Amino acid sequence: MKITVLRGGPSAERDISLISGAAVANGLRSMEHDVFESDIKPDDLSGLDHPADVIFPVLHGWFGESGELQEILEARKLAFVGSGSTASRLGINKLKTKQAWEQAGLPTPPYEVLSSDQPRLTKLKAPCVIKPLDSGSSIDVFICKTAAQAKKSIADVLSRHKSVLVEQFIKGAELTVGILEEEPLAPILIVPKREFFDYQAKYGDSGTEHRFDTGLPAGVTERCKELARRANEVLGCRDLARVDFMVSKKTEPYLLEINTLPGFTPVSLLPEAARHAGIEFGPLVDRLARRAYERHRAAAA
Repeated sequence: MKITVLRGGPSAERDISLISGAAVANGLRSMEHDVFESDIKPDDLSGLDHPADVIFPVLHGWFGESGELQEILEARKLAFVGSGSTASRLGINKLKTKQAWEQAGLPTPPYEVLSSDQPRLTKLKAPCVIKPLDSGSSIDVFICKTAAQAKKSIADVLSRHKSVLVEQFIKGAELTVGILEEEPLAPILIVPKREFFDYQAKYGDSGTEHRFDTGLPAGVTERCKELARRANEVLGCRDLARVDFMVSKKTEPYLLEINTLPGFTPVSLLPEAARHAGIEFGPLVDRLARRAYERHRAAAA
């Protein structure tokens, strides 16, 4: 097939997207596809004019993962990998995601949203987690152990973002569950050498460990898989995703967030979980591209 891989983009996660996109393109070429790569931006959509059977977006963060690009692809009636515009817009917004999960009865940590008009905590106390509403790769995420740290971090994040989400800190194990074709893969325990799984721990040479042997009771990991499946379903996501958890000391799982276009770097978690299930990288991206193509063809019939 002729496949256009979109990578780069305008968000703060551009560098990771370039690496992910190059890996996807190479994986598709290994499966004998004709691959065209394009660094796409809102003011330069020329890559979409290249003849293609399928578009494979590998753009993280704003524009590429937040629904704008998906809306353009839908308007042009192009086959593409990943969630549609509605699910993408919902998944990128941590507040709307948590609200949807709450309405479905799924567990997520207590939270409140602050802005420059209301920058002070009213419901929660430290320790807490400070994060923007709509960015990924753990950019601008802070774990605050004291009220002073929280106040400083809130001001810092609000200097770059309109709003900030503050979550109650859950002490325990950090897990992630990849979703492939709406079904959960094996949970991975994240063991960072740094204080938490931040940008450097995800993509730098940090010594972070990814363990399929989580050390948790089998019932807990199965519970996480089912919660991940439901979390993905509630938001209407498709093809691929990754759902992040904290599991408390009492082995209670809490949903943190979802990534509707998770990383495809050599150290990314979804490809690692797929490989653990016996799906190597080339067949993985081939499978996703063919699924998008068949879905589009069936819809047009």
